[in-house]
Amino acid sequence: MAEIRFTTREIGSLSKPGWRVKSIVGRPVEEGDVEDARRWGGRLGVEGHEELVELLGKGTGFTEEEKAQIQDFASLYAIRLLESAGLDVVYDGEQRRSEMYDHAVKHARGFEARGTVRSFDNKYYTKAAVVERPKVEGAYDLEEYRFVREHTDRRVKVPFTGSYTIMDWSYDEHYAAEGGLLGAPAERRTEARRRFGIDVARDVVRPNVAGIVEAGADWIQIDEPAATTRPEEVPLVVETFNATREGIEARASMHICFSDYDCLFPHIERLQDCYELQLEFANRDSREPGTKAGDRPGYAVLRRFAESEWGGKIGLGVIDIHTDFIEPPELVRDRILHASSVLGPERIEVNTDCGLRTRTWEVAFEKLRNMVEGTRLAEAALNGA
Repeated sequence: MAEIRFTTREIGSLSKPGWRVKSIVGRPVEEGDVEDARRWGGRLGVEGHEELVELLGKGTGFTEEEKAQIQDFASLYAIRLLESAGLDVVYDGEQRRSEMYDHAVKHARGFEARGTVRSFDNKYYTKAAVVERPKVEGAYDLEEYRFVREHTDRRVKVPFTGSYTIMDWSYDEHYAAEGGLLGAPAERRTEARRRFGIDVARDVVRPNVAGIVEAGADWIQIDEPAATTRPEEVPLVVETFNATREGIEARASMHICFSDYDCLFPHIERLQDCYELQLEFANRDSREPGTKAGDRPGYAVLRRFAESEWGGKIGLGVIDIHTDFIEPPELVRDRILHASSVLGPERIEVNTDCGLRTRTWEVAFEKLRNMVEGTRLAEAALNGA
């Protein structure tokens, strides 16, 4: 029997260091920020971090060239944090991105900003309206991907905001006007949203994905936090994923979090070449140890995946990103062992529930390190060590 080994990953985002945020937006970089850069640079072994510390000592008035240099360091620090935690697969904590929705729509023609909206954990994003058919001219994350690829020897997984979420989080001032306005028959409103979603998949998300895959990326992650917001539209989530995926020669995962996963059935059976679903479980689970079903209430829905005709992998969320609680390695181990007993270990990979952008780097690092240690404990138990 082959030795069991689980792949460990973070989902995408890490918080941005104060020195990165302040220098980019033009606020003074304070002494505490400089010390933070010095401390983490040394702790993570970031090459050349002394140069960053010296640059940040300037405090204000950074040139565009200096801002670009600081941005590169932010990405490098995040890569080294994920590597130091022991992850098998890394990215750069989305250090170059403002926010997952805003990052996508600001690169596309056809959207106009309409104001700021509060989202989870008291964070905010700028909500836009689609005013004409949206489109991008090509891959806009190439620089980001190339920097990551050149600065790590780990496998890289590139996150992209999914087309359904972009559609659902936008005001519609274009497709609705073509027959989907309030008061129109339900079928016409449904078709207007479908056209919006498919156009975003084909003309906004897919060109970015295709360009990065052409540059060498072999694993992409489509983020769809809005997937079950409207249960009746889960088939459209599947259709937009397939439209994004079409013709892309790379492994493709889909991340869905803080959702009613019962709504995914049976629709996920129509996903085309979806390697895995990366899902959130720890947030709804007990913090007590144990591997039996009664010990792991947050993972009850796994039984439905075991019974489904969809046979892809499950990216198992074992770390709660909404709290500073540091999961003990033994708790991570038990969550993995329980999931393995339901699905079989061959269908399991390990990750956080979602991105860790709402947690400090200290908390994120400890959570990730314990996730890796707990994963190794689970492997040892399953391999009879």
